[in-house]
Amino acid sequence: MRLSRSLSISSLSGLPLWEEESLPVQDLLLFEVSWEVTNKVGGIYTVIQTKAKITVDEWGENYIMMGPYYEHNFKTQVEKCEPPNQAIKAAMDSLINNGSQVHFGRWLIEGSPYVILFDIGAAAWNLDRWKGDLWNECSIGLPYHDREANDSLIFGSLVAWFFKELTDQLQDKPNVIAHFHEWQAGTGLLLSRSRKIPLATIFTTHATLLGRYLCAGNADFYNNLDKFNIDQEAGERQIYHRYCLERAAVHCAHVFTTVSQITAVEANHMLHRQADVVTPNGLNVRKFSAMHEFQNLHSMNKAKIQEFVRGHFYGHLDFNLEKTLFFFIAGRYEFSNKGADLFLESLSRLNYLLRVHKSDVTVVVFFIMPAKTNNFNVESLKGQAVRKQLWDTTQFVKEKFGKRLYESLLRGEIPDMSKILDRDDFTIMKRAIYATQRHSLPPVTTHNMLDDSTDPILSNIRRIGLFNGRNDRVKIVFHPEFLSSTSPLLPMDYEEFVRGCHLGVFPSYYEPWGYTPGECTVMGIPSVTTNLSGFGCFMEEHVSDPSEYGIYIVDRRFRSADESCNQLTQFMFSFCQQSRRQRIIQRNRTERLSDLLDWRYLGRFYMYARHLALSRSFPSKFKMDHLNIAPVSPDHVTPYIGVLADGNSALNHYFILK
Repeated sequence: MRLSRSLSISSLSGLPLWEEESLPVQDLLLFEVSWEVTNKVGGIYTVIQTKAKITVDEWGENYIMMGPYYEHNFKTQVEKCEPPNQAIKAAMDSLINNGSQVHFGRWLIEGSPYVILFDIGAAAWNLDRWKGDLWNECSIGLPYHDREANDSLIFGSLVAWFFKELTDQLQDKPNVIAHFHEWQAGTGLLLSRSRKIPLATIFTTHATLLGRYLCAGNADFYNNLDKFNIDQEAGERQIYHRYCLERAAVHCAHVFTTVSQITAVEANHMLHRQADVVTPNGLNVRKFSAMHEFQNLHSMNKAKIQEFVRGHFYGHLDFNLEKTLFFFIAGRYEFSNKGADLFLESLSRLNYLLRVHKSDVTVVVFFIMPAKTNNFNVESLKGQAVRKQLWDTTQFVKEKFGKRLYESLLRGEIPDMSKILDRDDFTIMKRAIYATQRHSLPPVTTHNMLDDSTDPILSNIRRIGLFNGRNDRVKIVFHPEFLSSTSPLLPMDYEEFVRGCHLGVFPSYYEPWGYTPGECTVMGIPSVTTNLSGFGCFMEEHVSDPSEYGIYIVDRRFRSADESCNQLTQFMFSFCQQSRRQRIIQRNRTERLSDLLDWRYLGRFYMYARHLALSRSFPSKFKMDHLNIAPVSPDHVTPYIGVLADGNSALNHYFILK
């Protein structure tokens, strides 16, 4: 069978579509293996969950995900059912009859893919034997105290065992493709290949193990990629065994992919293999039939955030909420990797600029990063209670006022405004005003922090002196918990919150892809990213002037920390100087970039990786034509998005072929 590939121009987004001869999916089975199937840990969960629909549309019942079994997740997210494929059922039965527990069902997400989940705890009695197998087959030893590595070995051994039983049942019809994500799943790939199980294998790294550790340790990572002694660095951090698992999986895979060009460069140095394909992360983009619809959502959700601000800053609400902008940073609490250190320093400088220029704009900045807390703090809860009490008082007086005004007008009289409210009404209003008095500053955090004195964000807030004072034009709210629509403080889910903000700021130092600015983009919210994030590099490659489209890219690779800080400050200050009309126009432009991030287009790179894996693992059955232009990464084909000289945006759908 010959797999042809050619380039074509997408009429919508300018992204390349591989016009491949369709794979005969009825003769193939596709398995996607990850620790985060039904188990949310980080960004890989978002990748797998959002990509499910387009994969199910292509593969139907021949697409199955594999992950670890957690009872709570299974009961709340998975609909149990019988496998439709008899070979899969027989392979599962073989494992179950030998003392393992395997569960099958449909994951209740968009696309409803099938999932096979392996119970790690139930198979833990095999751990010592499987450690011996790993050492004998791969010469990799695991320490007894590393629970995560031990769990990954149990998971990988079960996956490899399942694939052995399955391929014995299938006898090469259909062929099997197995796609493994990250080192926790990579053990299954490693064991499958060492046992010569007939699979087409793909391994995707979303971030190298050592890269994450080195960046968290404040190393000048990207400028010293070729200078690190990899084995020594891994050994000093006591992750050498994990690094061996990751590197072995990378080299055993038929096809190795990364999520961005910058991660491909990193992997080449850290793992010593060049990526065959770059597979950018996408999202399921919901397009509105009319442009104003997502603008209306921004307005509605902004009003909810304003209500929170009214309560949180009661007694100090001497700024105009109509001229207040909401900025935010969100994600895992990795203070340096996520750029929170740079962001805080920039906020201090922004506060100075706004005060010097006597700006009437106020910026309220939200830090949405989960940290150790024991509950909401009393002052935050009191603020929302005071706001609600004031609202109830207002409604009570308004009703009385409205009723008297109505009766007066019915009699044909112009009401005497001095009599329409009596003394009791004025007393109630005065008491409400006195209740809003506050003798302390509004809190910078909404929760009681367990490590208040050593917390990096709070320590830096003390250093820069942003305590929500009356003269500060930049106010800070640290919400050390993920958002929830059931919260008594800020009852909004994450999507609603993002839509209500004006700017997302993500000045990451280490970010292999970066879903947060991507989510902002598809919701039409401008964002700040860096040229050290996969998303930032992707936008620099594909958009001629990203800032015109609300994507501000801070240079953290070729500038000093101070210069990067000044650049970020200038981006935010320029944003504060925009008029409301300019911000609306910019949101429209930002939302138009969403097609670039749609899985309908970015999913084609996964298709290409599967074709490549089949051609390498079963060369007699699957071949690929060789063209002069080899589309192995989105950076080979660049759609050019330009801005006309008069400032009007223009989406020019053509390519610059490199």
